[in-house]
Amino acid sequence: VVAERAGVSRGAAQHHFPTREDLFTAAVEYVAEQRSTALRALPAQDRAAAVAALVGLYTGPLFRAALHLWVAASNEPQLSERVRELESRVGRETHRMAVELLGADESVPGARETIQGFLDMARGLGLANLLTDDGARRERVVAQWTAILDGALGRGGRQP
Repeated sequence: VVAERAGVSRGAAQHHFPTREDLFTAAVEYVAEQRSTALRALPAQDRAAAVAALVGLYTGPLFRAALHLWVAASNEPQLSERVRELESRVGRETHRMAVELLGADESVPGARETIQGFLDMARGLGLANLLTDDGARRERVVAQWTAILDGALGRGGRQP
């Protein structure tokens, strides 16, 4: 099915992806790179816009695709190890970009944990978004988290 949708022969697909795990890993890597590219493309902005943009990464189609791959990996031990390693790298990159976009100083006690808590909350909003688009509630949550981040990290943030 993959070869057919890609418009290549089955042999060509198997040449590039000899095993099912190779194909899934390549798909996960592609989605992860797209997520990282989206993060790097965020322009310098104020904290409220950065918070909304970071939440948007978890409520958009790239996160949905990544989630489907995580579910597949959860039942495949060989695939699971590859996906865990890749997602660990993506998680570190996401955290690093969040620190930069939010103008955080991680030498301040609790700053790292605050950013990680925010990213965990954003991931939770992404999961909730799979079943229903509750944009109005999400906007209120994002506004509250912006206020929390302002209090915990200082009001500075990254300015245009």
